[in-house]
Amino acid sequence: METSHHEYKFFGPSGALLPKEEMLEVSKRKSNLIIGIPKETMLMETRVSLAPEGVALIVQNGHRVIVETKAGENAYFPDNEYAEAGAEIVATANEVFEADIILKIAPLSDIELELVKPGQILISTVTMAVQREEYFRTLMRKKVTALSFEMIKDKMNTFPLLRSMSEIAGNTVILIAGEFLADKKYGKGRMFGGFSGITPTEIVILGAGTVGEFAARAAMGLGAWVKVFDNSIYKLRRLQNNLNSRVFTSIIQPKILLKSLKTADVAIGAIHSRLGRTPVFVTDDMVKQMKQGSVIIDVSIDQGGCFETSSLTNHAEPVFQKHGVTHYCVPNIASRVPHTASYAFSNFFAPVLINLGESGSILSLLKTDQGIRHGVYIFNGALTNQHIGEHYSLPYQDIELLLTAL
Repeated sequence: METSHHEYKFFGPSGALLPKEEMLEVSKRKSNLIIGIPKETMLMETRVSLAPEGVALIVQNGHRVIVETKAGENAYFPDNEYAEAGAEIVATANEVFEADIILKIAPLSDIELELVKPGQILISTVTMAVQREEYFRTLMRKKVTALSFEMIKDKMNTFPLLRSMSEIAGNTVILIAGEFLADKKYGKGRMFGGFSGITPTEIVILGAGTVGEFAARAAMGLGAWVKVFDNSIYKLRRLQNNLNSRVFTSIIQPKILLKSLKTADVAIGAIHSRLGRTPVFVTDDMVKQMKQGSVIIDVSIDQGGCFETSSLTNHAEPVFQKHGVTHYCVPNIASRVPHTASYAFSNFFAPVLINLGESGSILSLLKTDQGIRHGVYIFNGALTNQHIGEHYSLPYQDIELLLTAL
C-alpha cells in the first residue's frame, strides 16, 4: 500500500511554490491471530490438531492459542503441556469459539455449528460421506471461510495431510495384522513375518497407493511375502520403483486374486475411490475360500469397503469373524496412534498459521498460496467447491474468479 504527501520547493526567479509528489511505501502489517482448538466430540476421534510444540511456535510468533481443557488428553498431551507452551486453557467450547480461527480434526457437530461466529475461519475435515446439506448452508449463512484439510495441496501438487495419514495407516495395519494373527482366538497364535526354515506370512494388498505402499514396505521389513493388486499399471510400477524391489504385482483379475487369497494369511483393502463408494473386489464366496484364522483389514471401509463381507466396526470393538476369517473394519485407523498422528497435523498446520499471520489476512494468503486455496470450500459465505455444490444442489462460484474480483 502506498500513500503520498506534498513536498514544496521554490522554482524559477518568480519564487513560486510548486508541489512535488513523493511516494512513501507503507510496510505490510502483520496480523495477530487468535486460534481456537476445541475438544473433539466425534466418537473415536482421539487426535488433536496442534501438539504443544506447535502451539509454542505459534505463540512465539505473537499469536494467541486458546485450547479447551482436555482437548489433547486422548492424544496424550495433558493441559499442563499446552499451558507451558503458552496456550490459554479454557473450560468450555463456547470460549474457544470466540477465536478468529477454529482448528479441529472432525467436522463441526450440530452444537458447534451453533457456536460459529460470522466471519470466522474454520479448518477441519469435511467427510462428505456423513455430511448433509444444512451443514454447508449454515456455514454459508454465517459467511464463514472454511478449509478442508483433506483438500489442501502442497507445492508438489499432492495432498500432504492425506498422505501423512495414509502413511501412518499403511504402517499401522501391519502391526494390527501381527496382533490378530498372534491372537489365540482370532489368529491361532501365528507370528507375522518369517525367518529361516519357516514359510513367510503371505500378504495380499488391494491398492498400490500410499497406504498400500507403506503396508508393503512394513510387511517386507518383517520378512513377509507381499502381493499387490491394482487396476493402474502406473501405480504398480511406481510402487515397485519406490520399494526398489520386484514384488509380485497384478491387475485385479478375479481368478488370479482368488488364487492368492486362498493361501493368504492377511488381506488388506486399500483402494481409494475419487467417485464415492469403493468397488467391491472380493466377494462373499471368495472370503469363504480363505484360510481359517486369516485376517482381513479393510482400510477402504470409510468408503464402503472393497470386501463384500466387511461391516463397519470401531476402536472399542474392532473385529468380528465371518466364514472363519477375522475382519478389522475400523475407519480412521490413524486415530489408533493419536500421538503420532497429532504431530503430523501439527507439523503442517503450525507453519500455515504463521504464514497466515505474516500475510496479514486470509485473502492475501489465498491469493499467493495455490495449495491452501485448493482447500477452500466456502469463502466468505460463498460455496466454492464444485463437487459439494453439485452433490447438494447448492449454488457455487469459482474461487479464482472470486479472488480476482477482490
